Amino acid sequence: MTTAGRIDAALQRLTRTQWVPQLLVRLFVGYFFLETGWGKVQNLKSMTERFAEWGIPAPAFNATLSGWTELVGGLLLVLGLFTRLISIPLFINMVVATLAVRLKKVGGLDDFAELDEPLYALAFLWLFFAGPGWVSLDHVLDKVFRRKYAAELGPKASA
Repeated sequence: MTTAGRIDAALQRLTRTQWVPQLLVRLFVGYFFLETGWGKVQNLKSMTERFAEWGIPAPAFNATLSGWTELVGGLLLVLGLFTRLISIPLFINMVVATLAVRLKKVGGLDDFAELDEPLYALAFLWLFFAGPGWVSLDHVLDKVFRRKYAAELGPKASA
């Protein structure tokens, strides 16, 4: 086999196993946000006070929204259900946290690179584009709906 053939075969194997990082990111990030969301929802009064201190408008509403977004979003990510859809509000949540709270304490690029929120935002952005992988309820639903609406959807495009 030629070098180009070996490289192509290796790349094809990597493509076939892309579900592994999709699953691991979903489980890790999903569990983290399920846990932090639960903490926020259980302590809405203190979260509202913190949101007020940070200068976030409508602190009670936004603390509640943030907590429930993280709790429900984390659960959905762990399950791999509506992954692309829930990645949008979770991404927005992290962008707002970065801009409204964390960026005020950043003195330079080194400080910014050490923030967790931009990394989580990038994880949600990646999940939005990459999807949940085949070990997910989204994959199961896709198969069910493709079977049910096969005539309307036409052939599935290969990646």
